[in-house]
Amino acid sequence: MSAPAIKVADGAVQTTLSLLEELFRGITVPEIAVRLWDGTVFRSGSPGFTRCTLVLQHPGSLRAMFLPPTELNLAEAYLYDDYDIEGEITALTPLLKHILEKPKGKLDSLRLGARLLSLPNTARPRSGATAANLHGSPHTKERDRAATNFHYERPMEFFALWLDPGMAYSCGYVIEPDDDLETAQQQKLEYLCRKLRLKAGERLLDIGCGWGGLLIYAAQHYGVRADGITLSPKQAEWARECIRKAGLEESCDVMIRDYREIAPEGYDKVVSVSVAEHIGEPLMKTYFQAAWEALRPGGVFLNHGIGIHSTAPIVGREFIHRYVFPDGEPLPIATTLQAAESVGFQVRDVENLGDHYVYTLRHWLRRYEERAQEAKQVVDEITYRSWRIYLAIALSEFEVGTGQLYQTLLLKRPEPRRSGMPLTRLDWYS
Repeated sequence: MSAPAIKVADGAVQTTLSLLEELFRGITVPEIAVRLWDGTVFRSGSPGFTRCTLVLQHPGSLRAMFLPPTELNLAEAYLYDDYDIEGEITALTPLLKHILEKPKGKLDSLRLGARLLSLPNTARPRSGATAANLHGSPHTKERDRAATNFHYERPMEFFALWLDPGMAYSCGYVIEPDDDLETAQQQKLEYLCRKLRLKAGERLLDIGCGWGGLLIYAAQHYGVRADGITLSPKQAEWARECIRKAGLEESCDVMIRDYREIAPEGYDKVVSVSVAEHIGEPLMKTYFQAAWEALRPGGVFLNHGIGIHSTAPIVGREFIHRYVFPDGEPLPIATTLQAAESVGFQVRDVENLGDHYVYTLRHWLRRYEERAQEAKQVVDEITYRSWRIYLAIALSEFEVGTGQLYQTLLLKRPEPRRSGMPLTRLDWYS
């Protein structure tokens, strides 16, 4: 390296270290280290156990990360390897939120921008090839199908690496803190069936049935006739094969169908697990109307879905829409209940299982990171990193209480008779 190049490199190191001092100011995170491209290590506070190391890959890493200082830009800088994250990615979340949300006056922002601009522009190219590219208005049938398939039409081996053997892709139900993932998911399936109070011979509809785990469980353990709908051909294919292997072709069926295409069928029970957060507020009434019309009088609808605290911003929304799940829109529980009541449902029970999702997401993220090399054999590096951030953001939001997970039991009351519902919940827990 020539003398001028050495001088430029040394200057970038010193500027980067100075910027790190400023960015870390106001928060002490001794578990986090930053390693520069030349091997220099920066720590905030006294040295100690390191949970996470932020690896700056080139002299312009901070410029690529924080110019402009947005969540999407910071995420994309990781996707395209302007920096890497070694160790526990969740340890980094409080620091990055602190940096992005730290109040800055106009002069401070200008000064910080000028210092970032003094670093070399060595950012890695951003192709955007793995980002969603949807057309039309949100939540039309065509766009919902495209959004769903963008998320799910990946190799099944990718999901199987970190989900439980039953491929349950929703919050588990944790009875003991040390429950493993498979136990929590089996307990979730049982809890859903108990809340629905399924009986042998009843007809069950699962809106957004995923890979068919609930259909199979309900048919095997409760003797129901279970139909499921999904927008994903790959999910439908997997679910049908699982049904065939279980010998349940006479009891279970899976259709590729939009919730707006459900015909009035007189189902005894309807369930929907982690679909409502992708419906969109303008169509929530339509969603509940579809469930209402599918039910016989006296039937119940159990809606299990992610929500948000009514006053909390959604962290990482632009990134998630672009790279992981387009058009997702978790809503406050008040909005959901209002839509359900507007079509005639009587609210019988609401339970927040947000704490259970913390355990579920910890299992998923740990399993995902443990099998990183296998994951990168079935998806590309950018996709792997996208989902790693996605799971880390979700875990952080549920740990701090921004994310909520509601199970809402709704009754299509058989007027003018009594509800026919038990007076207590004792049968759910016996």
